[in-house]
Amino acid sequence: MRWGHRLLRMTPSDPRCKFCDAPFGGVGGKLCSVIGRGRSRKNPRFCTGCFEHASIGGLEADVGVLFADMRGFTSLAETETPEELTRLLNRFYDLAADVLSHHDAVIDKMVGDEVMALFLPAFAGDRFVQKMVSAAEGLIRGAGHGSTEGTWFPLGLGIDQGRAFVGNVGSGVVKDFTAVGDVVNTAARLQGEAAPGQMVMSERVYAEVGDSYPQARQVQLELKGKREPVLARVVTIA
Repeated sequence: MRWGHRLLRMTPSDPRCKFCDAPFGGVGGKLCSVIGRGRSRKNPRFCTGCFEHASIGGLEADVGVLFADMRGFTSLAETETPEELTRLLNRFYDLAADVLSHHDAVIDKMVGDEVMALFLPAFAGDRFVQKMVSAAEGLIRGAGHGSTEGTWFPLGLGIDQGRAFVGNVGSGVVKDFTAVGDVVNTAARLQGEAAPGQMVMSERVYAEVGDSYPQARQVQLELKGKREPVLARVVTIA
């Protein structure tokens, strides 16, 4: 792998995949796209060779998990035309892709009015939890919460960190890079508790970013599928 990275690093030209150094520009970029190392839909700062074209399998690793969801989308769908809803969702997807990619996240999926993203030390560095929380706040503020212009997309988020299986799952060409584990389920449930303009984070996340959010309110939540109540922190941006 080290020799492969050295070879890619010697191939012109910048910008490059932040993980394997595959070039995206110049002649090298055209060559790499042919051999399956173009920009990844998971994050355009990384290449498809590191995600889409990687082998089935993975490993257990630390990961931060973020779920962002539009509040009241079902009610909105009853009053807006499909074209207007599509325009709104595309604007949200553009925001999510921009904010998440700049925080070195892996965009797991964009489905309907929901986005799921992973923050891994291998891609986001040792401060992956801090980057996840910064991205969460960036999404909320990007949706208009806390601004004088008002909210254009009522967004709620749930975030957690912990151990999970991370890698490509599936069979043959039907595969996807994702994370599997309790931390994923917990983040999804925390997102379900978030009101518009709120990010609900686990105590594990808050332990690393608490100095930045002294106003965070502690809550005890009964989450679906959890045998015991879960302590969490709620940060409201209004």
